[in-house]
Parts: sequence; C-alpha cells; structure tokens
Amino acid sequence: MGFSGFEFWSPVDLPSFLWLWKIAAWSMGLSLTLYFLLATTGFWFLRQRWQKKPRPGWLRPLHYTLGVILVLLVLLLLSIGIIGTLGYYGSLGHSPHLLAGTGVVGLVLFSAWTATRIGKWPKARSLHLTANLLLFFGFLFVSLTGWDVVQKYLP
Repeated sequence: MGFSGFEFWSPVDLPSFLWLWKIAAWSMGLSLTLYFLLATTGFWFLRQRWQKKPRPGWLRPLHYTLGVILVLLVLLLLSIGIIGTLGYYGSLGHSPHLLAGTGVVGLVLFSAWTATRIGKWPKARSLHLTANLLLFFGFLFVSLTGWDVVQKYLP
C-alpha cells in the first residue's frame, strides 16, 4: 500500500495554527520576564557574596525554580517553532530566527548545566554569568527575528 500524493508535512492554513502562535507569544513574554527575575535574583546572590553576608534561605530555591521554568519554556518555544514552521512551510530554515532560537535554547541549557556545577567546579560561576550575559543578546536577537517572522503571518 503506497502513500502517493500524501505529504507527511503539508502546509496548513494559518487560522488552525493561531492557538500555537498565542502559546508562543505568551511563552516568549513569560521567558523574558523570567530572565529578568533570574537576573535580579542572580545579582542578589552576587551582592550578598561581595558584601560577605549570608543570603536568605529562600533565594536559591527561588532562583533554581525560575531557572527550571525558563528551561521548560524555551524547550516549549523550540517545539512550537519547529511544529509551526514545518506545518506552515513544510521545511525549516526560512529565516535567521531558527539560528537565534536554537542559540537561545543552547545558552539556556548551558546556563542551567553550569548552575548545577557551581561550588563543584571553579570555572562554573564565571561560565554561568557569561552564558547569562550572552543570553541577554540572544533574547534580543531572537525577539527581533521573531518579530520579522510574526509579520509574515499577519494579514
């Protein structure tokens, strides 16, 4: 039995994917919010360390929880981007947004990994901070390229 005339990934109408774009928009907004909350709690860590003061007991669990949520959100955004692009175009790589998005996902995963190494590996803290500084520019790039992508789908 053949599959002639059947395309596994065939382009679909945008309205059927509108719910996907809404999830992506909310997830991106929440990701940016979490990034800035993580930066705030991270600076709090640094300030307490520089001033040689003990940090509040709730700070580390909050920072880790926000980080885990950010990891899950960027993985959700990656999957939405892949599913939506394949569903609409039938292939990937139609804009620099793919490079920007995979770069952000990579930086977030690297940041999360280095966070688990702080205290066990001397370079982990500086790599974690560097990854998060680069992540600022990654989020900027993914936001700008994402805006271009959104413009393609708007009437």
